[in-house]
Amino acid sequence: MTSPSTLARSAEQLQTAVRWTRAQWMLLMVVCTVLALDGLDVSMVGVALPSIGHELHLGTDSLQWIVSAYVLGYGSLLLLGGRLADLLGRRRIFLIALTVFAAASLLGGLVDDPAVLIATRFVKGLAAAFTAPTGFSIITTNFAEGRERNKALSIFTTFGASGFSLGLVVGGLMTSFSWRWTFLVSVPIAVITVILGSRFIPRDKPSAQDSGHDFWGAVTLALGMLGLVYTLVSAPEKGWGSVATIAGFIVSAAVLAAFAVIENRVKHPLIRFGILREGWVARANLSAIGLFGSYLGFQFIVTMYLQSVLGWSPLGMALALLPAGLIVASSAPFADRLIEKFGATRLILTGLVSLGLGYVWFLRVGTSPNYVLDILPSMILLGIGFALAFPSINVQATAGIRDSEQGLAAGLIQTSTQVGAALVLAVTTAIVSGSGRQEAGTASPAAMLDMYRPGLILSAAVAIAALLVAASPARRRTVGTGTLPAA
Repeated sequence: MTSPSTLARSAEQLQTAVRWTRAQWMLLMVVCTVLALDGLDVSMVGVALPSIGHELHLGTDSLQWIVSAYVLGYGSLLLLGGRLADLLGRRRIFLIALTVFAAASLLGGLVDDPAVLIATRFVKGLAAAFTAPTGFSIITTNFAEGRERNKALSIFTTFGASGFSLGLVVGGLMTSFSWRWTFLVSVPIAVITVILGSRFIPRDKPSAQDSGHDFWGAVTLALGMLGLVYTLVSAPEKGWGSVATIAGFIVSAAVLAAFAVIENRVKHPLIRFGILREGWVARANLSAIGLFGSYLGFQFIVTMYLQSVLGWSPLGMALALLPAGLIVASSAPFADRLIEKFGATRLILTGLVSLGLGYVWFLRVGTSPNYVLDILPSMILLGIGFALAFPSINVQATAGIRDSEQGLAAGLIQTSTQVGAALVLAVTTAIVSGSGRQEAGTASPAAMLDMYRPGLILSAAVAIAALLVAASPARRRTVGTGTLPAA
């Protein structure tokens, strides 16, 4: 239990204004800018997908890889990224990964080969898998625990949400000139940030211990997830009952089973599965899969719908989706107060209900929708749902976990969000591709809408499933300062 003296010191810290030096502010701005670049990149490219498909002659299943390659690269190595930063030095890993991100962005904006373009997206995802956890650990090791660190982390997460919402508008503007600018605009920002980071990120000594480096666990996890997503995406074309599809599922399952065996045998596993026996941790990770998976699949389909079916410009589409992003960005600084007042579990349930209602409302759209009546309510519901559920899921995922496993719990929830998003997006694309093989240039708007509608239904179903998981009863357990959340 927390001692009275500790509580007294915490209260005193809350009453003390946080004062940072110029170097601390610059350090924080460097890591925040990189996180904002990650969110900016995902949303900008999402806006540009129809233009990329038109110029490079890509179908829906190929366009999906431009999104999921980044997300999968990010999610598959996220857990390993933080470990390598500890082993080799946070400053070194952060700057190298950011340089790779800039180089991949430059190459992606110049190539005409779809395969190379998708490869650059995957490389950028790998780079983000190192910058995101490393940036987080740079903050936790350079800002004192308590109000100072909490404020820094609040600013950090706000930048991520703001980058995503800003990317919708920036992506629309860039695509109005050329989709290539959605890749190239990140290059000068990343280069400047590398220069500033080399000056303001303090040098740190690599860890002398390498016993925590679970290399084969990371390899099997990455290969297993890559194989599973590829099998899901290619199944509509090859056939769900084909030898290639069945073999892909069997091999992926075998590799993931090998990952589980490795994790149970190594001294310092990448994922200690015992942590998932805590009911609230498992529910938080499953809720994160539903939250991000349904939202990314929805955004992918809506982007195609607004531009291909309705013929909206990229900027018009970005402005149509912007209300959801603005709600998320504007609410981020107040999330901690809401969680403290209402509790993480209540906010997760409320957020997932709002998210599900937003998807269901959007199902009523047709080929000539009224934006105010048909689309805007969905954007508001989705923004509210994401704003309430996202921070609350992160809090629930790390609640009551001992200090020695906080990094594991944080890395696990981030991995769940990214890998879950990639998997659900792959299933969404498979369903959409399997419901109609006509391309945008030959199908009527009504036929295209019918082709996209099953994907919209899937997003709603995934959100409802996440709601049922979040509402499931869990045993209560007292750890630290109080009783941990139950539904």
